[in-house]
Amino acid sequence: MTRARAGGARTARTSAPDHSAFPALDGIRALAVAAVVATHAAYATYRYGRGPGAGLLVHLDSGVALFFVISGFLLCRPWLLAAARGEASPQVRVYLWRRALRILPAYWVALTFAFVTLQDNRDVGLPDIARHLGFAQIYRFGWMRAGLTQTWSLCTEVAFYLVLPFLGAAAIAVTRRIGWRPGVLLGLCGLLGAITVGWLVWTHANGWALFGTANLWLPGYLTWFAGGMAMAVLEVHLATRPVARHGRWRAAATLGASPGVCWLVAAGLFLVAATPVDGPYTVGFATTTQAIVRNLLYTAFAMLVVWPAVFGPRTWASAVFANRPMRWLGDISYGVFLLHLVVLDGVMHLLGYPLWTGSATAVFLLTCAGTVPLAALLFRYVERPANSLRRLVPARPRLAAPGGAQAAPAEPAAPRAAGASTP
Repeated sequence: MTRARAGGARTARTSAPDHSAFPALDGIRALAVAAVVATHAAYATYRYGRGPGAGLLVHLDSGVALFFVISGFLLCRPWLLAAARGEASPQVRVYLWRRALRILPAYWVALTFAFVTLQDNRDVGLPDIARHLGFAQIYRFGWMRAGLTQTWSLCTEVAFYLVLPFLGAAAIAVTRRIGWRPGVLLGLCGLLGAITVGWLVWTHANGWALFGTANLWLPGYLTWFAGGMAMAVLEVHLATRPVARHGRWRAAATLGASPGVCWLVAAGLFLVAATPVDGPYTVGFATTTQAIVRNLLYTAFAMLVVWPAVFGPRTWASAVFANRPMRWLGDISYGVFLLHLVVLDGVMHLLGYPLWTGSATAVFLLTCAGTVPLAALLFRYVERPANSLRRLVPARPRLAAPGGAQAAPAEPAAPRAAGASTP
């Protein structure tokens, strides 16, 4: 009876991503947002096109790939756990409510902050507000307002949130029909990646990638989400089928136990991306081949950075990313992401830098110094209270799906640490 109740509790929790078992992901989120702030500082001061290391600064936008891989892993995992255990699907209403609480309150504050404080937004009207509230600003050129251009990736992520329940339901349906087959599920992740390649070919063939917004839409980034989803397939397989740890799938855990190897190869891929192989140091002007190469390089880079945080034991990888300061920065990383462009604009004015001039280092450091306290306040007084409202839409215990697949007898791997926020 005790085991049944515990199983039911675990099932009830599967509507929310379990971040407690992967504390190092918090630190990686902090790393990702720092990369995003750095690349925007480089863009504002035009370090994209001058000085040593310009190619490296341009490609710090790969921080977005880190965010997407983490989201794909954490958010897909509950559906895969349900599939592997033969349990009922996570409750979509609970999932959507928790996603809304995670992103909307802080986002509303950021919109208000940008619309009210920036001179370039003095002509903002109701259509602009409506588009941003509906995450529609990426669907037509010129709709993104000052201080909010970074939210293109949030719009893409929201689109993924809406699609994910259908993908999760498909994974559960496939598993009920043929049993738990990680190879098949990995193949489906590969099909999602193929959609991105096809999308890039199509958009470039139709000229959409030049001054267009179609290259910001979800199909262009399914590879990054699919990378995280593929990691979730492997992690769930190893956690629920102990025998897998001694078979062909053990290579995933072996690689995760070698963070130095993962990060060294990731650094090599990043250096390759920083060459002209994936296009010039500008936004949206790559050829079809260059766009595909960049997308795939970023996918592999992000997966390798995240890999030890998912599959590795509590080694120095956790010491780097799961320590208290890094986890705190991970907690406030969403606020940093939302607010930093407004602060960056203020820093440029404070230093007297016209656009595309000045020191990228000074702008980066001052932007971080101004944004981190604001993000901490946002987390303390907006994000955390909003998260406490999760109980208003409670998850109902659902032990098993009628006619579901046979649940594995093994328990999942023990959590590596306690408490964290979702991406």
